[in-house]
Amino acid sequence: MEPRVVITGIGLLTPLGLKHEVVWQNLQAGRSGVRRIQAFDPSALPTQIAGEITDFDAKDFVDRKDRKALKVMSRPIQLAVCATNVALQDATLNPAQVDPTRLGVVYGAGLIASELEELGPAAKLTTNGQPYFVDLEKWGREGLAAMPPLWMLKYLPNMLACHVSILHNAQGPNNSITQGDAASLLALGEAWRILRRGLADVMLTGGGDSRLNPLSMSRLCLFAPLTRRNEAPEEASRPFDRERDGLVPGEGAAIFVLETSEHAQRRGAKIYGEVVGFASGFDSRRSGAVLAQVIDQALKSAGVRAEAIDHINAHGYSTPKEDAWEAAGLAEVFGRNNSRVPVFAAKSYWGNLGAAGSVAELAISLLAWRHGLLPPTRNYRQADPQCPVHVLAGRWHEPHKDYFLKVAIGERGHCAAAVIRRWR
Repeated sequence: MEPRVVITGIGLLTPLGLKHEVVWQNLQAGRSGVRRIQAFDPSALPTQIAGEITDFDAKDFVDRKDRKALKVMSRPIQLAVCATNVALQDATLNPAQVDPTRLGVVYGAGLIASELEELGPAAKLTTNGQPYFVDLEKWGREGLAAMPPLWMLKYLPNMLACHVSILHNAQGPNNSITQGDAASLLALGEAWRILRRGLADVMLTGGGDSRLNPLSMSRLCLFAPLTRRNEAPEEASRPFDRERDGLVPGEGAAIFVLETSEHAQRRGAKIYGEVVGFASGFDSRRSGAVLAQVIDQALKSAGVRAEAIDHINAHGYSTPKEDAWEAAGLAEVFGRNNSRVPVFAAKSYWGNLGAAGSVAELAISLLAWRHGLLPPTRNYRQADPQCPVHVLAGRWHEPHKDYFLKVAIGERGHCAAAVIRRWR
């Protein structure tokens, strides 16, 4: 018989707070984490708002002996490392008391952009004073020598899991998932399967990401469907709403402690919920058909039908095309405008947290079970015929069934679904 897998620790670093207790307080107050960017001057960009963490100092979350390592961590890596420590504390789990070969790490990561102060001086040497020009011979001769010697270690996406594994002596299964916005839910799915196969007792999983870097924001403004609602930041992220005009970039980290139920109960851990089903796929046409199949597979692996689902924790990009794609997949499984299955979209509160987003959003449904209420989706005012789902808006929802569904999609077609059961 395969082990049951439970969630025993939650580490959240988000634009709404740096611990899940603070996040919940801000959700209760209806606050938004979207504001004008403060990390740098965004006035030259068409999108100048984001879900930004403004009060984060990594030194507050790590032991003094580990602080030296922060120098070789970019912001997404620092966020993930610190969120891991928060999750372990929340789980009251000391990694030193776990067999290190039975402790694993699977994290989702995004594209980590270099910091300008590291690239700038080296790049300037190679331009010969000309804009849009790079002398490659000079770059090889002088530019590379001007780069910090450990530059690359700060920006490799596998370094989130790498640093966590080193800091906590996690010698078990280890992997990094880099499939865009679906990355952290895909990571959770792999961690779940590892535990179910009996290859570990404890898995740390989730993700970290930050797009609030001048390079990242410039790239996103050129190629991504970003909102232009600079004058109304708190109203900019509007999943499934007819007036949605684009996503809001953001940053954050969300880490879960997953354990076999036997391991968790043996040490008397509190349990937020049980992961009972998971599936993933690639919806290349983004029609919703493959997403519907993925959801069906997740429900089948959980051993439940659609009628058992209390609510859907949606991806909710807040973009015209992606929301219609997701809604089509949901409607195929649950029926068009099925009022019995409320759809909640957390991005309406803090924007798109990239590779960290899907697990951070899932955490809100876990907290809703703990507090007895699920918050409404912000900024949903006008239904869109292209999104035939019942969006939870204007009221709080009292969860009364024992299962919820989390959906994650990536802009190129990646999709995943997880089914979580209330622990009783």
